[in-house]
Amino acid sequence: MELSSAEAVSTRFLGLTQRSVSEDLGCRRGEFSRKHYGSVELLISSDADGAIQRAGRFRVENGSSDENTGYTPGTWHRTDVHLENPEYYTRWYFKYFLGKVHQNYIGTDSEKNPFFLSVVLSDQNNQRVPQYHSILWRKTGTQKICLPYSPTKTLSVKSILSAMSLEKFEKGPREIFHPDIQKDLLVLEEQEVNGSVNFKFGVLYAKDGQLTDDEMFSNETGSESFQRFLHLLGDTITLKGWTGYRGGLDTKNDTTGTFSIYTVYQGHEIMFHVSTMLPYSRENKQQVERKRHIGNDIVTIVFQEGEETAPAFKPSMIRSHFTHIFALVRYNKQNDSYRLKIFSEESVPLFGPPLPSPPVFTNHQEFRDFVLVKLINGEKATLETPTFSQKRQRTLDMLIRSLYQDLMPDLHKNMLNRRSFSDVLPDSPKSTRKKEEARQAEFVRLGQALKLKTGVKGDAPTTLATTSFCKKEPWESQSFCSNFPHEVVCADSWGQSLLVSTDAGILLIDDGQTTVQVFDKTLQIKQMHVLEALDYLIARTDKGKDSRLLVFRLSSVQKDIETKQVIRSKYDCRENKLERTKGCHLYAINTHHSSELRIVVAIRNKLLLITKKYNPCNSLTGSSLSLSESPVEEFQYIREICLSDPPVVMTLVDGPTGDSDNMICVAYRHQFDLVNESTGESYRLHHIEANKVNFVAAIDVYEDGEAGLLLCYNYVCQYRKVYPFNGGSPLIQPSAYDFHFSWNQVPYAVVCAFPYILAFTTDSIEIRLVVNGNLVHTAVVPELQLVASRSDIYFKATAAVSGSSHSSSKEMSSRSSPQTPTAYDMLECSLSSSEGLLDEPIPKTEGAQKQKKVSRRQSDPKQGAVRSTSSDRIISASFESYSEGRHLSTSSDPDSVANREESSPFSYPFHLTSLYDEDIIDLK
Repeated sequence: MELSSAEAVSTRFLGLTQRSVSEDLGCRRGEFSRKHYGSVELLISSDADGAIQRAGRFRVENGSSDENTGYTPGTWHRTDVHLENPEYYTRWYFKYFLGKVHQNYIGTDSEKNPFFLSVVLSDQNNQRVPQYHSILWRKTGTQKICLPYSPTKTLSVKSILSAMSLEKFEKGPREIFHPDIQKDLLVLEEQEVNGSVNFKFGVLYAKDGQLTDDEMFSNETGSESFQRFLHLLGDTITLKGWTGYRGGLDTKNDTTGTFSIYTVYQGHEIMFHVSTMLPYSRENKQQVERKRHIGNDIVTIVFQEGEETAPAFKPSMIRSHFTHIFALVRYNKQNDSYRLKIFSEESVPLFGPPLPSPPVFTNHQEFRDFVLVKLINGEKATLETPTFSQKRQRTLDMLIRSLYQDLMPDLHKNMLNRRSFSDVLPDSPKSTRKKEEARQAEFVRLGQALKLKTGVKGDAPTTLATTSFCKKEPWESQSFCSNFPHEVVCADSWGQSLLVSTDAGILLIDDGQTTVQVFDKTLQIKQMHVLEALDYLIARTDKGKDSRLLVFRLSSVQKDIETKQVIRSKYDCRENKLERTKGCHLYAINTHHSSELRIVVAIRNKLLLITKKYNPCNSLTGSSLSLSESPVEEFQYIREICLSDPPVVMTLVDGPTGDSDNMICVAYRHQFDLVNESTGESYRLHHIEANKVNFVAAIDVYEDGEAGLLLCYNYVCQYRKVYPFNGGSPLIQPSAYDFHFSWNQVPYAVVCAFPYILAFTTDSIEIRLVVNGNLVHTAVVPELQLVASRSDIYFKATAAVSGSSHSSSKEMSSRSSPQTPTAYDMLECSLSSSEGLLDEPIPKTEGAQKQKKVSRRQSDPKQGAVRSTSSDRIISASFESYSEGRHLSTSSDPDSVANREESSPFSYPFHLTSLYDEDIIDLK
């Protein structure tokens, strides 16, 4: 990758240090905990005599606070409010295919199940990044990946299906030419999202002391505070003659009431079924007409009057088998604040955002945004429960089989092409070119008409229009260094500076300061860690048989810089070589509080365990043993462990006691293994059923103090819980806590920045939530390369990106049409922070490349204990946090990626690139 004339931009996760208390537990300590999303409780409803009427198990979210104690409205930051898996990102067929020339194929797999494949070649937001977007339609759902385009290499249908792990067929795919196939595929996509473009939510008013659903549904009118709450949610509309989304209400004859509450949030139309606005019957005590609507809503808001000490609402009070989520809202007149509590049926997957602690909101607009996002995410999560997903799968299976049967009679006609594995975009012969052009014109015309019709009906995913005032996201980019003229090999943060290994030597870069040469170009560092708390610089130099692990004292390096001593060369570092490390191709470290520094060095298929010598006068954050020039004598060789193959990825995993239960996760061949550091015994953690495997990372996370691993390979990220050792071996078995998700493109690096996990490809950054793998943002960043990922995430790209202005959510509560973005609407980040961020677009320059950094926090990186992480094959960077922090550590082979970068970025068979580009990519 050409790096001449590189310009750098930094993206800081500043808001992670200013979250609510419940969120800070995960962000500051680096621990992964589901407790932030509530705990499951058995909730019982009884009658006046104490007899149990109903009981159910619900996950209760209360912001980790006791609602019976007095509360003071807390400061809540809206940076963690994200729509998860927004349709703007997930409805690919509507966005990328419909109304454009594309190819559709039909076939059956080895189990005789029919499938459809759609492929389109598109340009990424005029960034000159052509890519193939591919959708595989099966009864289990759709699979979406993005594949790189190469003008010199033709992409075949077989290679696309192979990338989707579909390689055996009962009948090979044949191309479908008829334009009406677009209608059918659009129906399939709408069925898969299950109508989640627009939503209907119930709103139930409960007076103080009302504890049964009959009492709540019998309220004819609500209080003044309830009316203000309804006005906050949306606008009052007249149902008769209403042309927007009606949510099942009658808009002709007023049989479901005269008025209702309606709003639009981030392109989603929302109709509220308000109990006091639905028809009331004095003769019918059960108010069946009201229950018919609210009882069939997946999500219901319960607005309860009364003091906090009064008996609280429980979901078991409502007789409904359909409602899965209840949002309990209470209003406090004394301080004009709202308190929120969420009940989710036990089977509903975790969804965000997590409630602040205490769950109290004094800013009403922020409360509105939080409630709407929480409820939209909750309904989407509910649709993934077995009750809904199995029904959706049966419907998809029926639709796909029906469509297959309709098309198969034309198998021998012109509609289906008999080229089994033809090129995706074949050139038409001259003799048929005019006929093909006419067919394509009709194909596009029909697709555009369908797109327009879907938009007019209000069933289309619109652009991610900003609906909050000056909303800041934690991934906003900032300029760090301009016109950097060297090729970057690896780097790590050093205070507010960046220590960079380049083709010109080792350089120290600081924003706005002159670049300082630390080592000359004879020293080629391939992997490094800057450990400020320990006063160490650890580096792997050279390659092949000449590779060594070096250890420098940071204070000595700093002294040379300040006194402007002669720049060190490779030959000045003889005293800094660690013994036994000759020929190493990879290393990993583990540094965090109350734990010794451990280094595992890989030399072919051998692992060397090296630790820092114990000194009772010093802790991890204390000073070194001596003030000698070289700290090599402060390390000791412990043992050697032999593996069956050289590791490609390596990560240290801390045991619960640290006494003979520390582990090493290694990846090689088609598997991830756990190796006991003390005994050398190896245990199979995960086997990969794929012909080709591209290992990306193994990231250790700690859920409530217990180790878990995010295993990243190909386009899969899988979480595996690793239980404490039992009788000398770890318990590695399927767990209810295990989960997995798929990236939309294969990353070359993955970084954890809680609560987010980021995937870096050559052209994009894909941001998801660690707790459930749900997508929250994707940014197109052409020719992207991750440089460092310790406390700040530095990366380089050919263009800087920024965002646009924002407006109030209430002001945006109206129908909006898709907007055409500017070239700078790619990566918009921001967040509530006192530090100023770059809000102005940075013009692109031809051939100019930029480096970017993403900061995980706002505080000085020098503070607190050190945590190590490296998530890619280029660098091994460390991530610092607060002194109570746990660590994340992962290392992988940097040489293989360095070699891959020298070749064409499209040469790797599984390297998938950026996806979301053609519209505004700001999730607001």
